[in-house]
Amino acid sequence: MRHPERRLLISVDMERYSRRSNLQQYEAQQNFHTLLQAAATDVGLDRVTWATQQAGDGELAILPRDVPESRVIGRFVPELNRRLRAFNSSRTPAAQIRLRVAVHQGLVHLDGANGFPGHAVVHVCRLCDAKPVRQALAAFPDAGVALVVSTEMYRDVVCEYPEEMRPERFRRIEVEHPEKEFREPAWLYVVDEDMSAWPPPEGPAPTDGDPVDARPAGQSDTGRRARPAPAVEPGIRTGDIRVRGQNAIGAGAMAIGEIGRDLNLRADRDGRDR
Repeated sequence: MRHPERRLLISVDMERYSRRSNLQQYEAQQNFHTLLQAAATDVGLDRVTWATQQAGDGELAILPRDVPESRVIGRFVPELNRRLRAFNSSRTPAAQIRLRVAVHQGLVHLDGANGFPGHAVVHVCRLCDAKPVRQALAAFPDAGVALVVSTEMYRDVVCEYPEEMRPERFRRIEVEHPEKEFREPAWLYVVDEDMSAWPPPEGPAPTDGDPVDARPAGQSDTGRRARPAPAVEPGIRTGDIRVRGQNAIGAGAMAIGEIGRDLNLRADRDGRDR
């Protein structure tokens, strides 16, 4: 057994593949490989060097160590989306190809007897098969790719080397597979679509107690701008009296500063102001 290697992993799955006829599945597989190859070649990636595990409706790919992660997320995925949109524009819905793409990195054994053993492989496949990712792709019928990345990839690549994929376009989601005891945060983007109006996915919302919160500053869990805190009027106010400037508060203490205009001065029975 060879030592595991840290690699970039991509899991790709076709939408509604099982609903196609035998001939449609055959053609979809051919077009799937043609489109992936063309997109990779266009951005300078050599798919011949990718170690792949094929499935009828997709593939798992382990990329070489020297492939820049930012090129995969920032250039390959948008180019794949562009080609898919052009491909689908002249085809019936039954013949169209729309993809869920998941990207993660981690340790993987490349010499497995029946695939690629490793928790990173399990993780990227769980992301690709997540319910929120399926829902988001279905919500945008003209889209070609729904991209989901792990928290590590969002923090280390999307936020640091965004290129064409701006961090604010991603939505934070929870990926849950209860039957497999899997629950992890991830980041989702339907490429070239405005997700600001997309409703939050079903299930519990992310909480502050999650292991990593890589949200851009000023954004809420749903991707919308967080509302600013209400403005606090400067100074001290007690009843109708507001004091600005240096002050002291406490039993027997004096407040020193400018008294606001809303101070009501009333005379007592002895004629003294109070």
